This record gives sequence, C-alpha cells and structure tokens, in this order.
Amino acid sequence: MEHAPFEPFRVRLSNGTACEVHDPGFAVVMRSRLLVADPDGDRYSLIPCLHIAAVETVGNGASR
Repeated sequence: MEHAPFEPFRVRLSNGTACEVHDPGFAVVMRSRLLVADPDGDRYSLIPCLHIAAVETVGNGASR
C-alpha cells in the first residue's frame, strides 16, 4: 500500500484551541508564523509559532 506524501494534521495551540489541516495547499509555514486557510471560505488563521504546543496526525478512520 502506497501512502501520499502528505498526512493531515492538527495543530494544538497554547490556549487549548486546535486547527486542522487536511490539504497541503491550505497551510504555509513562514519564518515565525503558520498560516492556515479555511477551505470553506475566505478566512484564515495566522498562528505565531511560539503558541504551537503540539502537532498531531489526524486519522482518516480507516483501520490498519
């Protein structure tokens, strides 16, 4: 079974909120910030890297 090079992930922030990225085209890593675009609209989140507490993979619900 081949895997795509991108795996969806969740970014947990220091204030307890989380942001999910399901497509590599909706996230941009900059020098000191992470930009995450909302795929359903014209909104985006600009997250300072200092506030990223964790990065987790997002399962697709399939059993291994």
